[in-house]
Amino acid sequence: MFDQLCSWDNLYLAYRLAAKGKRGRYAAAAFEHRLEDNLFDLQEELRAQTYRPGAYHSFYIHEPKKRLISAAPFRDRVVHHALCNLIEPIFERSFIYDSYANRVGKGTHRALNRCQQFMRRYRYVLQCDICQFFPSIDHAILRDILARKIDDERVLWLIDRILASGAGVLSDEYDMVWFEGDDLLAALRPRGLPIGNLTSQFWANCYLNPFDHFVTRELSNAAQGRSAYLRFVDDFIVFADDLRTLLQWRTSIIERLARLRLTIHPTEPRPVTEGASFLGFRVFPERRRLLPRKAVHFGRRFRAMLRSYAAGDLPLDTITASVRGWVNHARYANTVGLRKDVLGEPVPPPMVARSA
Repeated sequence: MFDQLCSWDNLYLAYRLAAKGKRGRYAAAAFEHRLEDNLFDLQEELRAQTYRPGAYHSFYIHEPKKRLISAAPFRDRVVHHALCNLIEPIFERSFIYDSYANRVGKGTHRALNRCQQFMRRYRYVLQCDICQFFPSIDHAILRDILARKIDDERVLWLIDRILASGAGVLSDEYDMVWFEGDDLLAALRPRGLPIGNLTSQFWANCYLNPFDHFVTRELSNAAQGRSAYLRFVDDFIVFADDLRTLLQWRTSIIERLARLRLTIHPTEPRPVTEGASFLGFRVFPERRRLLPRKAVHFGRRFRAMLRSYAAGDLPLDTITASVRGWVNHARYANTVGLRKDVLGEPVPPPMVARSA
């Protein structure tokens, strides 16, 4: 497997994937300027096992909530793609159908459709989200999960390198949680996957895959098929016709997640008629609503873009592309009136350049 990972064809494909949509940026352009030399250097470093990841560039975003994003150097992103090209197909076969994040043919809108489909079938819903998911991911547990399907020690060496490069990046974002049997050394366990890495997105699915199977096999089998489950990254929802069943399952879910050193926010099962907030929408059996904060956020952004356009600092094409992207997302809910309200701001004329 490692020989395939280091092959020229795989590294070149990895470069193309890493550069997709980013060729105009400095890091990608600089790598492309000496493309063959850079790929040969990476190939030699990987084969000799002298490859060392570079430092992350970290910054905060505030939508939908404050998150620390850590961007790896471009050459490291090429390596991430080269690794995932080889190991993703191995794990993809074991993922459950109703896991929707960072997978080909899945995504946000299909998850919303599936959620509403389940809401029409069942009476009660238990909506959960994991506390500080990416900062909490335990490296030793993750490596054990990955090693169950990867038997090439050199591939595991590369995984160890990438994991070690991200240790501590999210340490300030993690509040220590103590689990049964922990001693003081538990505080020193390496943990955290940088939000922004391709490997982090993929490994998040691998990390929760045993939990997915626990819910869909053990819990659902106990209910004799009268239940359903879906997950998108660290948000997951369980459906059933019996309120008592969901209350019992909540205890089982908390206990099973503790094995992965994860916790969930306090939550209670409720009738599906009350709706559930999921992926930026309020979902009901027969309708959907965009969460107000999503409309407020885009409204502010839209007005800021209009001001920049009026000042001559932003081209109209950029605003048009942004509006189309938001409308394409918002249209998956009952938002005709909301879209008219948010986009009702008149477009001001651009500033006319002064004559010399």
